[in-house]
Amino acid sequence: MVDAINELLDRIEQEIVQPDLPEGIMALPLLQMAYRGKVQLTPQQMRAAIEALPFEVPKLSATAHTSMDSYPAALERALERIERSKSTPILNPPKTIEHEQLVSAAELKRPFPRNYRRF
Repeated sequence: MVDAINELLDRIEQEIVQPDLPEGIMALPLLQMAYRGKVQLTPQQMRAAIEALPFEVPKLSATAHTSMDSYPAALERALERIERSKSTPILNPPKTIEHEQLVSAAELKRPFPRNYRRF
C-alpha cells in the first residue's frame, strides 16, 4: 500500500513540469509571458517581478527632452531676461508706512470698533 502511494506521488511529481524561466529575463517580459499564459509563476515569483519592475524600466515621466542648441546661448538668453525684468517698473509697489503713521500704544489699548456685517 505504501509502495503504491509512493509510486503514485512520484508519477504526479514527474507529470508536474515547471517550465524553466530563461536565464537573465527581466521583469517586464516575464510578466508579459505570465499574462499571455506562456508560463505559470509562483506567487513569490509574481511578487518579485512586480516589485522589480519599477527598478528595471524607467517611467516615461522621468525622461526629459530638450531642444537646446547650446548651453552658453541659453544662459545668455536667461541673463538678458533677468536684466530686462530689473529695468521694468513695478506696477503696484508695496506701500511703506512712515514713522508718524504708526499707531500709538494708547490707541491700541481701547476696544476695537465692531464692524461686523450682518446678512
